[in-house]
Amino acid sequence: MSKHSKWAKVKHQKGATDSKRAAVFTKLARVITVAAREGGGDTNFNFKLRTAVELAQAGSMPKENIERAIKRGIGGGEVENIEEVLYEGYGPGGAAVVVEALTSNRNRTSSNLKHILSVHGGNLGSAGSVIWMFARKSVLRVERSKPLGESEELALIDAGADDIAADSEGVDIMGPIEALNKLREAAEKLGLKVVGAGLEWLPKEIVAVADPEARGKLEGLFEALDDDEDVNTIYYNVDI
Repeated sequence: MSKHSKWAKVKHQKGATDSKRAAVFTKLARVITVAAREGGGDTNFNFKLRTAVELAQAGSMPKENIERAIKRGIGGGEVENIEEVLYEGYGPGGAAVVVEALTSNRNRTSSNLKHILSVHGGNLGSAGSVIWMFARKSVLRVERSKPLGESEELALIDAGADDIAADSEGVDIMGPIEALNKLREAAEKLGLKVVGAGLEWLPKEIVAVADPEARGKLEGLFEALDDDEDVNTIYYNVDI
C-alpha cells in the first residue's frame, strides 16, 4: 500500500522558519484561536487545538503568544471575529486552486484574492467551481526515514487508513474525515512521530505542468497568495 507520496506537492503552507516570522506567528495564532473557539481551550479534549498548538510549538512560537491566542478563542483578552472561509479559483493553465483563509473581513479577503489571482493569470471562482475536484480527507504526517513495515500499515488500515504514501521526508497517512482521531491514536501507539495531523483538501487527480513558463507563473501565484495575511493554506491539483 505504501508508495511515493504525491500529496506533499499539492499543498502550500508557510513554515515558521522563514524570514517572515511575525506573519507566520499571526497565522498560527489565528488557527489556535479558531480551534479553541470551536472546541474549548483544553488540548486534552480538543484534538484540533492540540494539533494547532503542536504546530506552533514546532515553529518556535512563544508560549505567551500561544496562551493569548487560546484565551481569545474562549472569550478572554482582546476579541477578534475570525472565521474560516474557503475560496475557489483557477490559476494559469486552468489549475484548480482552493484557498483556506482565516479572516475577520470577508470582503477584504475576497477582494485581495481576486486581485492576486488576476495579476498572476488566474481568476477567483464561485462556490463549487473547483471543490468537486478535491476530497476532504484526514491526513497524518509522520517523520520517518524509511517506509512503514507491513504490520504497521495493517494497524493503520484497521484504524481507518485508505492510503499510505512515503517519500524522502516521511510518510503521509490518509483516511476518511471521521478517522482522524483513531489514526493518530494508532500512529502514536506504534511509536510513530506524528509531526502534523488535520483535515485537508486533496485533489482527486493531479495534473503535471511541463511548460516552464506556466510552472513559473504558478509558483509566483502561490507565493503571492501565501504572502496575504489572511491566507492559511493553499491546495491545488497540479504537480509543479
